[in-house]
Amino acid sequence: MSYRFLKTLVFSIILINFTFSSNSTSTPASFADLAEKLMPSVVNISTTQTVVTRSNPFPFEFPPGSPFEDMFKEFGTPQKRKASALGSGFIIDSKGLVVTNNHVIKGADDILVRVNGDKEYSAKIIGADPLSDLAVLQINSKDIFTPVKFGDSDKARIGDWVIAIGNPFGLGGTVTSGIISARNRSIGLARYEDFIQTDASINQGNSGGPLFNMDGNVIGINTAILGQSGSIGIGFAIPSNSAQLVIEQLIKYGETKRGWLGVRIQTVTKEIAEAEKLKKPYGALVSSVAAGSPSEKGGIKAGDIILEFDGKLINEMKELPMIVAQTKVGKTVKVKIWRNQKEIYKKITLGRLETSDDFKASKPKPIKSFRIENLKAEVRPITKEDILNRNLPQNTTGVVITKIDNESPINSLSVNNIIVEAEKRKIKTPGDLDNVIKSAIVAKKKTIVVVIYNNQNQKSYIGIKLK
Repeated sequence: MSYRFLKTLVFSIILINFTFSSNSTSTPASFADLAEKLMPSVVNISTTQTVVTRSNPFPFEFPPGSPFEDMFKEFGTPQKRKASALGSGFIIDSKGLVVTNNHVIKGADDILVRVNGDKEYSAKIIGADPLSDLAVLQINSKDIFTPVKFGDSDKARIGDWVIAIGNPFGLGGTVTSGIISARNRSIGLARYEDFIQTDASINQGNSGGPLFNMDGNVIGINTAILGQSGSIGIGFAIPSNSAQLVIEQLIKYGETKRGWLGVRIQTVTKEIAEAEKLKKPYGALVSSVAAGSPSEKGGIKAGDIILEFDGKLINEMKELPMIVAQTKVGKTVKVKIWRNQKEIYKKITLGRLETSDDFKASKPKPIKSFRIENLKAEVRPITKEDILNRNLPQNTTGVVITKIDNESPINSLSVNNIIVEAEKRKIKTPGDLDNVIKSAIVAKKKTIVVVIYNNQNQKSYIGIKLK
């Protein structure tokens, strides 16, 4: 065997070992040191909310829709119930500023924050934003806390390692790991969506908790899960870069101040691009322009295609609302549009979304409750907001209990419980539930079984005795 051959063989072995060693360092041997460092900055949040219902003071019921129903409903005896919720959050300031999801603290009478699984403090809301599902709390204490820093979520890549720390199912201080599975996800639960998708295990109670990169910086706020049985490897987090803009405004103003353009838009399809002689389908097609809006004043018309906004290319329609919202109110921006098969530019001075008539008109109207007479209770249809706020599986159907009379056969349940099944039938509307109950009574059944989500979002089978 020649010396040259031996030399080549040794060099090859060294090179293979070096390559293996280099690749192996990309996979953490343990997350223990990182988790230990970050745990004091992650908090468990518990809230309580008082729900008031009134019992019927009369020995009879008014027929549905009767004018006397509303006239006398205030005469009942108020019945107070306590509803509770659990979530997570993280400290961003040594004085005790905490970031969490809006749906974790929405409607709360009392907020308790447990730090490092040890000390418990009360907290107050500094500001909350339903559109981005973010909120900022202030811990009521003069103690010094350990904050974490935000990382650059734009640099996070698909396949990067991440860890989530939170309070799933009330089990505080839980650490899970995984990778970034996808970027720029939209799942139809909020107005502004640009989620990071991860397979790090995220369950009910993780809402508002941080998603960390391997430098220990927050790159996302865990917000939603997908799947009937909790985590199935598909969780979603708000990217830190877009979250920081909202958080800074909530701290400074107690509310958000988003840019407003005043247009309704739709996707530029392949067919529309061909008809308009665009080189490819991109941008946002303006379907209508609000009267008196910045767009109308700036000369944008229905049928225009917005290609660039303030120097930023609009690849997909869904990018424009996010970019506009993140632009400072009052700023004059250059907008490139495609009109009559050529590029032209318009200058638009942005208004404020939250004070616009367009925004006020888009606010959801109160949802009417329906009386299920045989249950002596009232229910309403479940909404997309319910699903988002309670971190339920996206395809959940059912009805939300809004009122329970004292003599109701379901008085063991609570207001805000969600009935999703009855007698093995999926419930989609109040009428579905009413029909199941009526059928059971006709069949002379004494007991039926319903499936509910309780106020801790735990799924349960409940036996109900019909009266």
